Amino acid sequence: MQVGFDYGTSNCAMSYINKGKAELIPLYGDDAFVPSTLYALERGFIAELIAQQLQDTSERQSYAQTRAGALAQSRAGKLEHDIEKVNDGLFFGAEAIAHYIAAPGEGYFIKSPKSFLGASGLRPQMVGFFEDLVAAMMLNVKQRAEHFLQRDVAQVVIGRPVNFQGINAQESNRQAQEILTAAAKRIGFREIEFLFEPLAAGFDFETRLHDNQKVLVVDVGGGTTDCSMVLMGPAHRNKLARDEDFLGHTGERVGGNDFDILLAQKALMPSFGMLSPLKTGLPMPLMPFVNAMAINDIGAQTDFYDAKTGFLLEKLQRETTEPELLKRFVNMRDYKHNFAVVREAEVGKIALSSSDIQRFPLDFIEPGLAPEASAENYAAIVTTLLQKIANLINEATTQAGSKPDIVYITGGSAKSPLIRKLVRELLGEQIAIVDGDHFGSVAAGLGVWAGRIFA
Repeated sequence: MQVGFDYGTSNCAMSYINKGKAELIPLYGDDAFVPSTLYALERGFIAELIAQQLQDTSERQSYAQTRAGALAQSRAGKLEHDIEKVNDGLFFGAEAIAHYIAAPGEGYFIKSPKSFLGASGLRPQMVGFFEDLVAAMMLNVKQRAEHFLQRDVAQVVIGRPVNFQGINAQESNRQAQEILTAAAKRIGFREIEFLFEPLAAGFDFETRLHDNQKVLVVDVGGGTTDCSMVLMGPAHRNKLARDEDFLGHTGERVGGNDFDILLAQKALMPSFGMLSPLKTGLPMPLMPFVNAMAINDIGAQTDFYDAKTGFLLEKLQRETTEPELLKRFVNMRDYKHNFAVVREAEVGKIALSSSDIQRFPLDFIEPGLAPEASAENYAAIVTTLLQKIANLINEATTQAGSKPDIVYITGGSAKSPLIRKLVRELLGEQIAIVDGDHFGSVAAGLGVWAGRIFA
């Protein structure tokens, strides 16, 4: 059976064709979406879970050799935690978030691993770890989908952004797609295809078009923003070869996570001493605060938790004029609460789409701590990110050589009124703007394409 798989930065979803129409598959009760998070009591549990999926004896033996250390850690971890199966020590989605918040320093937690797949300089061991991590998260979705469908799923179309990274894009895209392919194969997908996510979102929209249109698809996801100008409508939608219909493609690694992180840095970190002057008259070094919130950057997180940052913070505690603020920051680092701070920024960002003022409750740092930000403040904070999205829209229309007939906005982060305002400013009031299913359109479109190419 064939499915479309949106392995997203923020959420994962899967779709299939039911009576000629793409439908999202319920994964948790009636919920078709699972947050892209994983929590493991031991990192080695991830490797053992994947080893259990490998059916070929030689492949399983080869895998066991390359993961010997992780598998040994898994065996020791099962004894330590008194569990028989690694599944009992692995949690996904909302369960992963709950376990992390309850005990941030005890297990291994990762959010939005898709953001890292195209990172430059990954060593082979790290590439292998990301293959396992992605495979584990994919397996959770695949098994839940198969339980709902009561059928094995072997053919898949996986969505991918136009560019995983802005720097060295070609190599980044190759590396990321190879990681996704390796992960998908390890959990039993036998036929694997990829499709640009904005095109997938557009295919879902195209099924509802009655006239031929030049459509600009603006897909603002959790990790990337992609724009595609595509000829769509009755004359195009049944074609398998669509190259001539694609008039322009642009994409960059700027998405909802970046908005969350920037809001956390600018609006929340001042309450942790980021702007406190030093007794020497010099400004507080910004990099520890920037790195703390940059949860989608491996290098930044490595630096933040490195011993040299700890020594720097000890020095700054003696030099700051507001030691009580910096103490909050040190405590956040000690208890690994930086992910939780960014999560509160995300919740507040969503609220600011419909309210003028938002408080950010950080009681897990200190009782009563709740910095504020206004919608106006937020708009000013994210100006640089909005300009990047504007550049992508302009480049897509430049490649196409004309403005669109209609703009189709999708992606979870596109719900912000700032995105709609930006499109209006760039393209004018006369062009129609249609909102898609901000979370489900990509998955649905991938299902549409899977139904066509695997038919």
